[in-house]
Amino acid sequence: MTTRVALVTGGTGGIGTAICKKLASLGHQVATNYRSEDKARAWQQQMREQGFDIAIFPGDVTSAEEAEALVRRVEADVGPIEVLINNAGITRDTTFHRMSALQWNEVINTNLNSVFNMTRPVIEGMRDRKWGRIIQISSINGLKGQYGQANYAAAKAGMHGFTISLARENAKLGITVNTVSPGYVATDMVMAVPEEVRAKIAADIPTGRLGHPEEIAYAVAFLVAEEAGWITGSNLDINGGHHMGW
Repeated sequence: MTTRVALVTGGTGGIGTAICKKLASLGHQVATNYRSEDKARAWQQQMREQGFDIAIFPGDVTSAEEAEALVRRVEADVGPIEVLINNAGITRDTTFHRMSALQWNEVINTNLNSVFNMTRPVIEGMRDRKWGRIIQISSINGLKGQYGQANYAAAKAGMHGFTISLARENAKLGITVNTVSPGYVATDMVMAVPEEVRAKIAADIPTGRLGHPEEIAYAVAFLVAEEAGWITGSNLDINGGHHMGW
């Protein structure tokens, strides 16, 4: 297979880690960003112990300047970015009538504005080379909404609007742009929820269980593949049947 340079934002998180490992296992050269160096170095060492050599670079994706600097560092040290996975995300949950402007802006900046900040510096290179893969990691809650997540749902829905517009603009240049929308996945964040709450969530999922990060990573790898060149502007729901659209 053809190996590519892939940048995964938020790669040290649960789903991000699984994506980094999956792409690396397929032979791609994988890089991710960090804000806390000590945490990132420990994560990188853990990856190396598992046989994955993943490059890490400082960079706050909420800043257009830092995002561009991150891209330039990756390109200088690893190579031209051919695969971009916009995975970075946070939550600041509360009902809208209690939500502060800070809670709104933090989520919009991290989950949605970061998609512009990261994609803008790589898109021209992809267009010049006439090949690229851009994938947004959205959420089931961007499709169906969620109590206490007006900020998060708005950002995640916006990610797919970005996807379908960018897909149209670049389809003739060998660049595909897609969205993956996971349901409830057994990451550390979800597993920290009380067991009885997790049991109620699982009971609402037709498959009767939470997803695994590796299942999301498999879908990302599928969309990155050379053979996926005719899939663009799509949203892939991965939620165990929890939400089924047309």
